[in-house]
Amino acid sequence: MGTITLVATILAPLSSHAVEISHLPATVSCLQVRSDVVGDISPQWLRNYFSGKLLYSLQSTQAGGAFHGTAEERNKRLIAASRYYDLVELEAGFDLRPSLLEAIPAEKRLIVWRGAAQSASHLRALFEQIMVPAHSYCMITRSTKTSDGLQPLLLLNELHRTDLTAFCEGPHGLWSRLLAPYLGASFLFGQVNDDARLAGEFSVHQLIVDYGFPALRPVRKLLGMVGNKIFQSPSPRLHNAAYQALDYPALFLPFHVDSFQEFWRDLVESPAFHGLGIPMEGFVMVSPHKEAALAVAGKASEMARKAGSTNVMVCRNGCWEAHTTDPESISDIPRGGPLKAAVIGCGGAGRAVAAALQQSGAEVTLVNRGRERGLYASDLLGLPFTLLSEFWGDGYNLLVNATPVGKNNDRLPFDVESLNRNTMVVDLAYGTDPTPLVAAVLARGGTAIDGFDVLLTQVRKQFHILAGKKMPDQIGREMILNGGPHHRRSQEKQLHDDTLHTLEAC
Repeated sequence: MGTITLVATILAPLSSHAVEISHLPATVSCLQVRSDVVGDISPQWLRNYFSGKLLYSLQSTQAGGAFHGTAEERNKRLIAASRYYDLVELEAGFDLRPSLLEAIPAEKRLIVWRGAAQSASHLRALFEQIMVPAHSYCMITRSTKTSDGLQPLLLLNELHRTDLTAFCEGPHGLWSRLLAPYLGASFLFGQVNDDARLAGEFSVHQLIVDYGFPALRPVRKLLGMVGNKIFQSPSPRLHNAAYQALDYPALFLPFHVDSFQEFWRDLVESPAFHGLGIPMEGFVMVSPHKEAALAVAGKASEMARKAGSTNVMVCRNGCWEAHTTDPESISDIPRGGPLKAAVIGCGGAGRAVAAALQQSGAEVTLVNRGRERGLYASDLLGLPFTLLSEFWGDGYNLLVNATPVGKNNDRLPFDVESLNRNTMVVDLAYGTDPTPLVAAVLARGGTAIDGFDVLLTQVRKQFHILAGKKMPDQIGREMILNGGPHHRRSQEKQLHDDTLHTLEAC
């Protein structure tokens, strides 16, 4: 299908030898300098380290930026930048004055409108108002809910222009930025800094590794992950890499959702979205929406019904089916005899794991910090329940941590000294390092299955449900780590070492 112009945005001061941008992949063809944040940078100096086009931006506070100077200062900086930069961002609300337009050639103008979420028809009217001659145009709306991302996409789909980019910014709207290139958008923006995802943004590294940009493959269906803490998940990387390896025409997107009902009503079931011509056909559901998703399903697997939650939904012949792959968390556990298991966490994942263990003949105890959710799971599954504060691990030969505790290296979910040394521990949480639970178990000479292995096992099953195909064997643990925090940290260390080397050589 072609490629998109991938733009790397500088939002932090560069090192003296611009190591950050000299390490950018060759597929990044444009560099945006946010001068309102980092100050004016000499374009001649930048060209020593970056061979692509340079875009100058001086975003005002009214547009969400940091520039709050006078109109005279703004004019001077924009005009000066236009002499040496390839493109200069002009804000539709401030910069379309005749004197400024006369000073900046049309072929260097990127006209940008930013504002609150609007209907597609209103966006079109606004676009017609800002259509002075220019190289290209951007229409960027602010999102407060997931469905806000639909309207800019409808505008792109309606106008079919090659000089227009439109998307919704903010965590709720990031999915629209990823889909916009497939509807004709001319630019795709990502930050130079790889920590962008921590703030609900994309880095250019993530856009390349997780979504395959700047290449645009044929896409005839959309799949995705639905939750409210999803941007650090490696699932998009694994699914999209598998689609590319299999030449499967799908795109896996992250949907940041606060209200599941709003998401389902105003996006999934929206006739307007169907008009885009790329149907949504499946989702991986994560907390806190696993129970709400089950309620809208037309069909549900036996295990999803038993657990009262779903983590995979797929649309077949117009009917949404609910499944759960959470029991896959224990699929690789060796069975050398009777199992006495404790499952810590009574959310959707914990209930599904407990139900699968129960079905396999294990003696299962539910453990939860809160009494209400624990008693709900106990009644649903007919299993004994104990409060986490009263839990003691002695006597169990299997323990499953189905809570997020440890994901951010914060603390242990329980006292590991209470475990037998031969207890197998399965930790569904994963983070930048081995979780405190896994590290503590291994330090005692115990056996643990960590969250990355659990994740990969589940993703393979989810992929098969969603795509009807086997995920290629080369999509494995190494791919999880190479695009994730471990890889970023090693890259950052290399950048630091390179910077020291260049400074010492001066």
